[in-house]
Amino acid sequence: MERQEGAHRGHTTVLLGEAVDALAVRPEGTYVDGTFGRGGHARAILERLGPSGHLLAIDRDPEAVAFGAGWNDPRLEVVHGRFSELAQIAAAHGVHAADGVLLDLGVSSPQLDAPERGFSFRQDGPLDMRMDPGHGIPVREWLAQASEQDIAEVLKNYGEERHAVPIAKAIVARRRQAGAVALGSTGQLAALVAGVLRRRQGRPEVGKDPATRTFQALRIFVNQELEEVARVLGVALELLRIGGRLVVISFHSLEDRIVKQFMAREAGQAARSPRAPRGLPQPARAARLRLLGRRLPSAAECQANPRARSAVLRVAERTA
Repeated sequence: MERQEGAHRGHTTVLLGEAVDALAVRPEGTYVDGTFGRGGHARAILERLGPSGHLLAIDRDPEAVAFGAGWNDPRLEVVHGRFSELAQIAAAHGVHAADGVLLDLGVSSPQLDAPERGFSFRQDGPLDMRMDPGHGIPVREWLAQASEQDIAEVLKNYGEERHAVPIAKAIVARRRQAGAVALGSTGQLAALVAGVLRRRQGRPEVGKDPATRTFQALRIFVNQELEEVARVLGVALELLRIGGRLVVISFHSLEDRIVKQFMAREAGQAARSPRAPRGLPQPARAARLRLLGRRLPSAAECQANPRARSAVLRVAERTA
């Protein structure tokens, strides 16, 4: 996410006040933090909850869950799992309705800053990128067996990389030369991508590392991030009480598009089918959400925390 975690290693949670304000926390309420991370938002929610309040926090990263296990607060439960499993997790922990659900999407700063997790091209480490190292396959293993076409499609669809095809060709060529160990580290992949883009562009985009889009695409793909977002939104809506708030922070246009379209659809806004003649919108469905707008980080927050620059917060309230 390029989210940073409050009160942990000097990090600052993105849109902290705005997100918690948007939840409209009631002291006796029940809330879900679907992306606990290092507890930046959770800590602020707990500060507003009374003794009878309840916060159920979920994270797929075992390190985040271990961090939360050290909190001594009877109002908080931190559970290991994907947020798309919200319905099962909530039921298992006695949460049958929630007054608010918060989702802070993407990868967290502690994940980005740990070379051994393999998320960042800025520090060399094993090319992994799994949010939960106990499930799925590392990026290096996928690249070792994926076809050139599959690699190109992932880079294009998840990273919007204009040079997806030549990068995919270079990856497969390197694999033929050096075998499965050709791209075992983040540094090796970053250097390969930089070489391709230098040949194609002459110079990289100002202020952006050449490997940014490739790393983003592979991370989103290997963690099924867009699929997770698409699954959890409907589940979160079903869990919300009337008047409950759904608050989502996105850091990528593909994530934000899914959230925006879901909220608009559930708010009963008509959407024109691509095949329908202009002027003939699809019938609007019965509204179950009321849109409460979006928020963007202030200029001051972006200056203090560059990772906040792409953040978009969207808020909706359950109606019927």
